[in-house]
Amino acid sequence: MARIDYFNDPNAPKANSVVPSVTVGVRNKHGAILLIHKIDNDLWALPGGGHDAGEYIADTAVREVREETGITVEVSGVVGLYTNPHHVMKYDDGEVRQQFSICFSARMLGGEAREDGTETKEVKWVPIDELDGLNIHPSMRLRIDHYLAKRSTPFIG
Repeated sequence: MARIDYFNDPNAPKANSVVPSVTVGVRNKHGAILLIHKIDNDLWALPGGGHDAGEYIADTAVREVREETGITVEVSGVVGLYTNPHHVMKYDDGEVRQQFSICFSARMLGGEAREDGTETKEVKWVPIDELDGLNIHPSMRLRIDHYLAKRSTPFIG
């Protein structure tokens, strides 16, 4: 399902839902960060997705990384909580979702990077000095920057 992101846009549609979701920052042994090229908005992002009823939120993070990238991780911390009411996503079905994302840090345990074909069209380990060359939403870039900064306290905003 295609989506349009609105960020600090006074003409954005009004949100009609909030869905808890996660993103996950993970680096390989060379220091490159795991990113996905999303099908729904054609942007690069940290792996992640929606929380399912009946699971712990950390399990959501592990599941989403594995589903979208083929990489198995272990959650190691919380980067921040991202709930900006001025960032909404409009979907084809009429849903307009306010951002509500918990960004986790994680350690890679194993697996091989691969696309899933439904949510990701490319998965790659990106060297930090190549991040500026990718099309990344400002809200996602904030999470990436906070993850890379190894903040001592989680961001809340």
